[in-house]
Amino acid sequence: MTGGASFILVAAGKGKRFGGVVPKQYSEAASHPLWEWSARLAESLSLQSNVDELVFVVSPEDIDGLSGDIPSFRIPLTLAAGGEERSISVMNGLMAAKGDVVLVHDAARPLASEPLCRELLRKVHLTGGAIPVLPVTDALKRVTSKGLETVNREDLYRAQTPQAFAREDLIDALKRFGRGARDESEAWNAAGRQVTLVRGETANLKVTYPEDLVLAETILSGSLEWRTGHGYDIHPLVPGRPLVLGGIRIPSRLGLDGHSDADCLCHAASDAILGGAGLPDIGNLFPATDPQYKDSFSLSLLREAARKVRERGWTIRWIDLTLIAQVPRLGNLVEEMKASMDSALECPSGVRLVNIKAKSGEGIGATGEAKCMECHAVATLSRKVSFAEFAF
Repeated sequence: MTGGASFILVAAGKGKRFGGVVPKQYSEAASHPLWEWSARLAESLSLQSNVDELVFVVSPEDIDGLSGDIPSFRIPLTLAAGGEERSISVMNGLMAAKGDVVLVHDAARPLASEPLCRELLRKVHLTGGAIPVLPVTDALKRVTSKGLETVNREDLYRAQTPQAFAREDLIDALKRFGRGARDESEAWNAAGRQVTLVRGETANLKVTYPEDLVLAETILSGSLEWRTGHGYDIHPLVPGRPLVLGGIRIPSRLGLDGHSDADCLCHAASDAILGGAGLPDIGNLFPATDPQYKDSFSLSLLREAARKVRERGWTIRWIDLTLIAQVPRLGNLVEEMKASMDSALECPSGVRLVNIKAKSGEGIGATGEAKCMECHAVATLSRKVSFAEFAF
C-alpha cells in the first residue's frame, strides 16, 4: 500500500478518570460503542479513497473477545495489541500499519468529521505532520501555595485528534522521545520537526468524564437520520413446487410459484430495506424478465439488497415481518427462519435484526383458502450525517 494512508484508532486505555466497570471506549452512545463511531468514520473515508485501512489498537486482553464481535466493516481492518502507555499503543499501531501517512485518533473522540480528516491529510505533506487545534477560550487559573493565579491564555491552544503524520518519521520521533508522550505532536516537536496547525472542531470533544458521555450521546443521537421502509409480497401456492421461506426449505405438498424460489419473506424484507433507503424494489433490481434470476435463491437476493443499502451509508436496525399462511403450520420453524435471514444480513453474533410473526388466514379469502401466502415487512434504517455543521 505504498503511498496510501492508514487510520490508527487507539482504544487500549483504561479510562481511570471515567470510572465504571466498562472502559469508556466501549461505553455506548446513541446505540453504538464510542470506538465504533470513529471506526465508521474511517470506513466512510475509505469508501471515498481517502484512507486504505483501519488499524484498531486495543488492550491485549480484549483482542480475543473482540475478534468475533466486531461488526462488518467495508475497510480492511487489523487488530493490534496496545501497551501500558499511549505512546506504546501508538507505536504498535504504527508497526501494524502499511500506509506512508497515518491518521492517529483516540477512540474516546467519537465526533471527529470527515472534512477535518481530509484537511489533515491535505496539510500533512507541508511539514510531515498536521494536528487540529482550537484556541483556549476559558479563563485559566493555576492553584499555587500562594493562592489562585491567573494564567495568560494568549497563544494557548487545545490539541485534538486525529493527528496526521508521515509514518516512518513518526516512528523515529517516538523512538527518540521514549515513554510518556502525551500526544504524537509532543514527540514530533521534541525531534526538532515542525507541525502544521489545522483549525479543530468544537464538537470534536474527548469523553473523559461521565458527563462528557452524556453530551456526546446528545450530539450523536441528533446526527442520525432515521428511515422506515415497507415491503409486501404475495405468491400463489401450487403443487409440485418446493416451499422456501426465509431461505429454509419447508416440508409441504404445496410450494410458492414465481420466477425465483418465490420466498415471500425474503422478498418483502428486501423491498422494506430498499424502500427505506430510497432504492427501487426487487422487481426492478432483479427483474423476472432476466433469465439469470430464474429459480434464484431469494436469500441471496436479500443479501444483495442489504449490500446495496449499506453502500449508500444505511445501517439496517430492524425488520419486522408478518407472514399470513393457512398451511402448513410454521410456528416451530420461525426461529430457524429468523436465524437464516439474520445470517444473510451479516448480523453480528448474538444480535438479531429480524422478527417474524406467522399468522393464519382464518379461512378468509385466497390466503385463508390456502391459495396463496402473503407477507408484510417494516424495516428501520439509520445513517450517520456529517458533523461538519458542529465545527466552528
